[in-house]
Amino acid sequence: MNNEGVNQDRRWFLIGSTAAVGAVGAAAAAVPFVKAWNPSAKAKAAGAPIKIDISKLSPGERVIAEWRSKPIWVVRRTEQSLADLPKLNDSLRDPKSEMDQQPVYAQNPNRSIKDEYVVLIGLCTHLGCSPTYRPELGAEDLGGDSWLGGFFCPCHGSKFDLAGRVFQGVPAPYNLEVPPHFYEDENTIVIGLEGEAA
Repeated sequence: MNNEGVNQDRRWFLIGSTAAVGAVGAAAAAVPFVKAWNPSAKAKAAGAPIKIDISKLSPGERVIAEWRSKPIWVVRRTEQSLADLPKLNDSLRDPKSEMDQQPVYAQNPNRSIKDEYVVLIGLCTHLGCSPTYRPELGAEDLGGDSWLGGFFCPCHGSKFDLAGRVFQGVPAPYNLEVPPHFYEDENTIVIGLEGEAA
């Protein structure tokens, strides 16, 4: 092949330019595919940590928030309800919370970081209904004198105490789940992350 009269510099310039344009085009075509692998802002927000203000929560009251499309309950227990928790141990399926349903820092008799507060995912472990908060003592429809306050699932009759522990003889197989959380300060709980308690 005769290369006489061919401008080699121009040839290399055209080859380089074509390769560069091709590389830019390939990168531009790949961007939408790579972006599709990343979660959307809405998906990120759905799983993002939330903060719950407990400054106005009086003993015996509950505040409800939403995290990852699940109801989060924070209950401020009374001194009486804390004293009553051990009385229920013989009636519970998992009184020591040995099932893996809570972070390590909530693997204790009260299932909490601070005894006064319990943080739970408000979904029954049977079929996912949301139990009602029934803090009153001795409710006749829930067992009379044996009812020391807790949560009752109206869908199929499961009962949980004020630590979220499930009673024996009900459809729910497990305790209510404790989400990852920590106290940012005395009045704020962060749900969705683990950290040092304030």
